Amino acid sequence: MGIPLIDLAGALPMGAPRGAEVAAQLRKACMGPGFFYVTHHGVPQELIAQQFALAARFFDLPLADKLAISLHQSPSMRGYESLGGQTLDAAARPDLKESFYCGLDYPPNHPYVQRGYHSYGTNQWPAPLPALAPQCRAYIAAMQALALRLMQLMALSLDLPEDYFDHTHQNPMLTLRLLRYPPHPEGADALTFGAGEHTDWGAITLLAQDHHGGLEVKLPSGEWVAATPVQGALVVNLGDMIPRWTNGLYRSNPHRVRNVHSAGAPRHSIPFFYTPDYEAQVSAVATCIPTGETPRFAPCTVGEHLQAMYKKTYGLQPGSKAAVMA
Repeated sequence: MGIPLIDLAGALPMGAPRGAEVAAQLRKACMGPGFFYVTHHGVPQELIAQQFALAARFFDLPLADKLAISLHQSPSMRGYESLGGQTLDAAARPDLKESFYCGLDYPPNHPYVQRGYHSYGTNQWPAPLPALAPQCRAYIAAMQALALRLMQLMALSLDLPEDYFDHTHQNPMLTLRLLRYPPHPEGADALTFGAGEHTDWGAITLLAQDHHGGLEVKLPSGEWVAATPVQGALVVNLGDMIPRWTNGLYRSNPHRVRNVHSAGAPRHSIPFFYTPDYEAQVSAVATCIPTGETPRFAPCTVGEHLQAMYKKTYGLQPGSKAAVMA
């Protein structure tokens, strides 16, 4: 079993003729590796290339300019995170990566901002790079549309109405992250990673990666396989919210990053984390519960699920300085 490739041609508009066919492929991928590539996904390659170009320019800024927008001074945890600022695998060394977080702009008078919900608020942008803000907003809009369509196809794959999850998209938690990994150190020990082994916490992640590779996925068998870059394709993986919705039928599998193939160059990647509305309900869908059996997970809201993940991982509540999206 490897990471399958799913061609979305003819399946992008709601009700498209290949919707059922693609949904069947998606079901198989979600029951297995929990990862798959998508091609003909509708996100312009020029937009993706521009995003990579501006990401490289951002990371090339002087450190002082990046630290001026540190995420640790942002109530919504948006901004720059320095090298070694996160440890995704508690048993490993701090991650060898630096990153920039941004998302949808929610104004100060939005109810979720006033309630202090994690990741709802405004962004910080680097003053020396004014082009970054409009570029990221355009990229977020394109990825949000694709994420919505993938959730519709996932509904079809579960024998549900195509719009089953649409009501959970009212005020979504969308996080765009720009990442740069330095070359893997020579002689590094087995506890050194660009990003340590982890699962994502939300619904789905859409990843654009450069040609260097380095992403590794742990299959249900325990085998680690490389998510080798595929020209024109995005990598999609399920977060921990999907097993709750599917009663464990669909998998959120661990993954990690080691920049060992770049011949001394940095690796760039751009993950987009899609998580539904903070107050949306998450409970196992009826089509995934065998007759007479009790659901494996108690119903909860998206926010309650995230609070449980923060507590499990950090022993902290969202909003504390270490509670940053994986």
